[in-house]
Amino acid sequence: MGTTKNGDSQVKQLESNTFIFNALDAKEQDALTQLKSKVKRVFVTGAGGFLGRAICERLIAVGIEVTGFARSDYPELTSLGVTMIQGDIADKASLILAMEGCDLVFHVASKAGVWGSKHSYFSANVKGAENIIAACCECGVPTLVYTSTPSVIFSGEDEVNVSETKPYASHFLNHYSESKAIAEQKVLAANGCALSDKGQLSTVALRPHLIWGPRDPHLVPRVIERAQKGKLKLVGLQDKKVDTLYIANAAYAHVLAAIALISPSTEKQEQNTQAAGKAYFISNDEPILMSDMLNRILACQSLPKVTKRVPANIAYGVGALLEVIYRLLNKQDEPIMTRFVARQLSTHHYFNIEAAKQDLGYEPLVSIDEGMLRLTHWLKE
Repeated sequence: MGTTKNGDSQVKQLESNTFIFNALDAKEQDALTQLKSKVKRVFVTGAGGFLGRAICERLIAVGIEVTGFARSDYPELTSLGVTMIQGDIADKASLILAMEGCDLVFHVASKAGVWGSKHSYFSANVKGAENIIAACCECGVPTLVYTSTPSVIFSGEDEVNVSETKPYASHFLNHYSESKAIAEQKVLAANGCALSDKGQLSTVALRPHLIWGPRDPHLVPRVIERAQKGKLKLVGLQDKKVDTLYIANAAYAHVLAAIALISPSTEKQEQNTQAAGKAYFISNDEPILMSDMLNRILACQSLPKVTKRVPANIAYGVGALLEVIYRLLNKQDEPIMTRFVARQLSTHHYFNIEAAKQDLGYEPLVSIDEGMLRLTHWLKE
């Protein structure tokens, strides 16, 4: 007697998830196994995105039930066993319905990028965070891990080995940074809020920087495309160091953050107290010159190194001018240069992640060297 179509599908899911789990680092496997013992169903916003998908795949691979929430449909996640629900985080009612029965939320979704109206960023990022918090409280979900960004402290100046003690930026160069700063503060302020049934909400915010790796839809393809068109240039006459984060390390950090918040053991109680209501920088802990990072990405595609440079002040001026022109013409596509991008590419921004190491037990599992090997293999495929 042959297996049913549904049975075949379940077998394929199991095989795929087992393959994903076996490919993970042993420490990541241990963390996921530990998380599985503490939660039954996890809610992931932005499930179809670069980081959201990586988190979903890992949770499903260890046998945790996952509800993914996204604006579009993602059949590849459905095929893995993720329950996908289409919706908008700006719609609180749909969030509450989708979140029912979950006991952990990874709020990854946001409007990213450097160009767009203030309303579009605040609706997705600020209102979205408010709705997530409200839905957690109404549905009795006790744990919320929020994906923030180091941009919340960036005002266009060098950031050298910066820790979480640095305050939020006094002024912002785009709506994305400002909206994420407001959202992060709301999430952290919600720590300790009473839930509808019983208990309190525990929250934490992670600030990953420049996530990259296989399937990257942002940094890697943009660098390669501009290089192929001869439009890629270094900004600034002096090389600056930046922190980056390989995708597997980013997902691992989110799992560790969740464990730190919900661990009931005596051994972890102090860690739980330290992590709740706080923000943490997350990186590969390998500051690298911007030129080196770009050229290593290009090498993965066997492209020549980028050597042409544009003075930082000129890039900033061009960015400011383009912003004015784009607003006057009501252009929706992103300018090739903005003030924010000019400053990001011409300043140091690397971070001290000792707090994440101490409170979350985070250590990067995949180095830049190993990550580049994996990226090369993926690009060739």
